[in-house]
Amino acid sequence: MANVVVVGAQWGDEGKGKVVDYLTESADLVVRFGGGANAGHTLIIGNQRLVVHLLPSGVVHPDKRCFLGAGMVIDPEGLLEEIRTCRDMGVSIEPERVRISEQAHVILPYHKELDGLKDQGTGAIGTTRRGIGPCYEHKMARRGVRMWQLARPKELAEALDNALPAVNAQLTGLGGKTVDRDRLLERYSSIGATLAPYLCDTSRAVADAMDAGDAVLFEGAQGTLLDIDYGTYPFVTSSNTIAGGACTGAGVGPTCIDAVVGIVKAYQTRVGNGPFPTELSGESDAILRDRGQEFGATTGRPRRCGWLDVVTLRRAARLNGLTSMAVTKLDVLGTLPTLRLCTGYRLDGQTFDDLPASAKDMERLEPVYEDLEGFNEDITGARSLEALPENARRYLRRVEELVGVNIGLVSVGPRRSETIVLENPFGQG
Repeated sequence: MANVVVVGAQWGDEGKGKVVDYLTESADLVVRFGGGANAGHTLIIGNQRLVVHLLPSGVVHPDKRCFLGAGMVIDPEGLLEEIRTCRDMGVSIEPERVRISEQAHVILPYHKELDGLKDQGTGAIGTTRRGIGPCYEHKMARRGVRMWQLARPKELAEALDNALPAVNAQLTGLGGKTVDRDRLLERYSSIGATLAPYLCDTSRAVADAMDAGDAVLFEGAQGTLLDIDYGTYPFVTSSNTIAGGACTGAGVGPTCIDAVVGIVKAYQTRVGNGPFPTELSGESDAILRDRGQEFGATTGRPRRCGWLDVVTLRRAARLNGLTSMAVTKLDVLGTLPTLRLCTGYRLDGQTFDDLPASAKDMERLEPVYEDLEGFNEDITGARSLEALPENARRYLRRVEELVGVNIGLVSVGPRRSETIVLENPFGQG
């Protein structure tokens, strides 16, 4: 059986939720390996819409196991609320099938407070203010709180005693309120007791599953261009979002991975600040945002929209070792008379075929476009490549040619059934 990593190939919001949900049918186990509640994956269940921020997107499949890996930063209150929402929708979230790494780090209220206080002014990144960055900072500074400590009041008290002097000093310096240690301890000890049955060494559990012949789907969050090392720094997230992060975040060796699927929206979007060479304004921007419902699943903020950037896709293919691409929201392009692909950049009289290191240089890039004729048809009913309009097929072929990676799946609508599968990475029909 294959073990497959699914990653976003752009700035996040590519439609990973739907693709993971679809591919989960071929897997036995789904593992989220990084990020936190700054990710929002939208799932359609019948006529209901479910947004999961921490739980793996495969959670709506009752016969599949779902793990939250050690590379994640977990907001316990948000997770409990998500569990309640799923149960209200008839989705079973029991410890027998949902496990949380005891080594994952905990997002506490002061992480969110610090996030909001620090991300202001002209240098603001535009974070989701969910406490992700400060939690990863404390992890690296060895002042973090892990899930196993949350479930042990004495250990939690010691961890807070280690963290709070520096935290309160920082909050005071930023004009915030200091943290009451005893109130925080009481509140989160109760939460820890509720989540304790879900905790385990997920790295060992994943290894055991693979040894037993189970197929594992590793689910990433955000996207390649938000990677802390290889994204559009400093306008990035605080973790490794590329496929290699699956190994460190889930605790498996690289030889365990058989395929890597990159999720590619048929156009480009971005939330928050930072460079965006193909960003649109005016009518085309409005059409994409309206038809694609481009508002953040986590923040509700309108997404910036633009033409598909093939240069960054080639970068994503290289960084992730993509074996195939899954193109989403192709149907959203259906009313545009001309479709543009960015194939290169110009800057100061020079031509570039990759992103420069400097974010200031990225802001000044002039995209080089290749224009293709659009298609003015509703394609949500298409279930094969042949059923698509010729111009839609031509668009997909050109993306394959320019990126050098085959397209294995095409999403033509939000529902699970509105999908064309050309190649299943698990090797199944």
